[in-house]
Amino acid sequence: MARIRQPIRAPPQEGSSLDDYQQAVDYLLSLQKFGIKFGLNRTENVLARLGDPQNQYRCIHVAGTNGKGSTAAVLASILRRHGHRVGLYTSPHLVRFTERFQVDGKEVEPEKIFSAFEDIRRVLDPREPPTFFEAVTAMAFHYFAQEHVEWAVVETGMGGRLDATNTIRPEAAVITNVSFDHQEYLGRTLSAIAREKAGIIKPGVPVVTAARQPVVQSVIKATCLRNDSPLYRLGTHFRVRRNGNGSFGYYGLRFHWSHIKTPLKGDHQFVNAGLALAALEVIERSGALILNPVAVEEGLSQVRWPARMETLEERPLVILDGAHNPPGAECLRSALLHNFTYDKLHLVLGIMGDKDIRGIFRRLLPLAETAIFTKPRYGRAADPELLRRLARPYIQKMYAVPDPAAAIGQAKALAGPDDLICITGSLYFAGEVKEIYGEPQAFPGCVFG
Repeated sequence: MARIRQPIRAPPQEGSSLDDYQQAVDYLLSLQKFGIKFGLNRTENVLARLGDPQNQYRCIHVAGTNGKGSTAAVLASILRRHGHRVGLYTSPHLVRFTERFQVDGKEVEPEKIFSAFEDIRRVLDPREPPTFFEAVTAMAFHYFAQEHVEWAVVETGMGGRLDATNTIRPEAAVITNVSFDHQEYLGRTLSAIAREKAGIIKPGVPVVTAARQPVVQSVIKATCLRNDSPLYRLGTHFRVRRNGNGSFGYYGLRFHWSHIKTPLKGDHQFVNAGLALAALEVIERSGALILNPVAVEEGLSQVRWPARMETLEERPLVILDGAHNPPGAECLRSALLHNFTYDKLHLVLGIMGDKDIRGIFRRLLPLAETAIFTKPRYGRAADPELLRRLARPYIQKMYAVPDPAAAIGQAKALAGPDDLICITGSLYFAGEVKEIYGEPQAFPGCVFG
């Protein structure tokens, strides 16, 4: 859950003034002072005063340590190809605040989402101020109802049990995987983190998961048993197999495909796509959806999700990935070994100081010819000199270049035309890199940068 970057002023809209919009911005920014507070009461109370908009459409809830956004994007894309009006709510945003809200694959228009915000602000109880994420989640659910979506695919912000998104009752719950991340909030053991993720499981609601660790599976199984919720596991109820030609096979509850493709790179994306397919099959069993094989394949082929092994340049090939913890780094490592062809690898890394830096380094640095450490403009970003000191056991050629644009320039100066430059370490860093590469900070009239 990123802090919002510096706001820019918007031109006044019809019937409103510049000051009105700036006041709305200032108020939403002020909610960040409440930090992260787990609990559902504040969000439930706000939604109740709005008429419980989250109950006006069907939902799919996606939790997990890694792969949530990609899985949610696949789900939304396939549902759209079936002719449904689909809302997608994700976090954090990379460049624009409005990225968090999509309807039918299109980012929300700024004036619409801030109209929803004004509705939220009118029903707030000053004795019960929401956190930033709680207010934004209520905005999403209210906006989706205003847009008359039929389905909403909702990604948790952090954890699950006490996450503001857990105010929905979904048609299916998806838990992508569970590993160590955000331990200061979710717990210091894998079983404690698993309990938080499994908190999205509700009575009678089917659950689909790719979690493989025995302790995690035990927590999910026990939670499903208590809630009488059917459980579908990767490797038991459905399978995914990598093919050698960039396609994968999916062998599910009813549907089997031996060769289907997604433009998302990396073998882990086959698992994310398989989770989405299994969730849709489970929903079909309930009668809430009828799957069309052609629409499924079209939805898979059209899915887009930025900063996940995204190509920015050719010759040398420059890719951007948001890997920010050891499991994400392991997925990136596998992709660098199996999904790309190049002479030498050059890494540009900007990492948050509270992450498992050594765990990321162990997986990525031994693959690289050079590593260039930089510092994103974010308060938690690790100092490049610290990163260089920590990297000494893993690589010899390394540089500390605090300015991200200069760090990328250094990598390009070192790289040959057949080399690969991989920019990674944080989704916040990925957003800054996309700005460097020309991604607009805001739509016309947007009040957030």
